[in-house]
Amino acid sequence: MIKHPSSRRGRRRAGRGEAGFTLVEMLVVITIIGMIMALVGPRVLNYLSESKAKAAKIQIESFSSALDLYYLDLGRYPTSNEGLVGLTRSNNQAGWNGPYLRGGVVPNDPWGHVYVYRSPGASSPYDIISLGSDGQEGGSGTAADIVSGAR
Repeated sequence: MIKHPSSRRGRRRAGRGEAGFTLVEMLVVITIIGMIMALVGPRVLNYLSESKAKAAKIQIESFSSALDLYYLDLGRYPTSNEGLVGLTRSNNQAGWNGPYLRGGVVPNDPWGHVYVYRSPGASSPYDIISLGSDGQEGGSGTAADIVSGAR
């Protein structure tokens, strides 16, 4: 029995028409993904900003520990002019046992800004301040300053 070639073509065309997605199906999927991202996106960004604030608090605590060691060795805290860099350089001071920070470098805050160091501080021997996401003193919300000793 010889099969007619046109019968094969008919089967192939029918098989090809069933595979794939229609434009409407693709648009529905894209819309659903967009709605999910609209709901989840702000939460993810909020967690990211919270984690940066927590990282800044941890760094400030690390600076505080290093400043306490500096104080034990020299009997004073670095001046505002010396800044946190005083924890990494001796300036030929008797009793200096540093560097007091790992790597001998003062890291920037999680937003890439330099920490502000003041000695004496407003209500303590020193203040260490991260200026937050906006890089300016003051602010609220995610742009709020993070200050040593504040909880």
